[in-house]
Amino acid sequence: MSNQFTEQEINDALSTLKGWEYVAEDKAIKKTFLFKNFSEAWGFMNRAALLAEKMDHHPEWFNVYNKVEVTMTTHDEDGVTLKDITMATAMNGFAA
Repeated sequence: MSNQFTEQEINDALSTLKGWEYVAEDKAIKKTFLFKNFSEAWGFMNRAALLAEKMDHHPEWFNVYNKVEVTMTTHDEDGVTLKDITMATAMNGFAA
């Protein structure tokens, strides 16, 4: 039994997640976070990394100075799952 969300389930979940978008060709959700400086971006990444380790579910991300581009997908399920939505929700909170 697959835990992969349907496109409708993904869109429903993203309706409450500001800034996240579904990229069908990547089977992933993505968001770019902007911070005041590198230190704030690094702090965000540190908090997200601690949660990722706890959940054993890690983001794909790219950081330059105050910008962190995040991609979430569940490779084992070949698409978006509750793990991705949970991480996205937490990251929005960390960035607030």
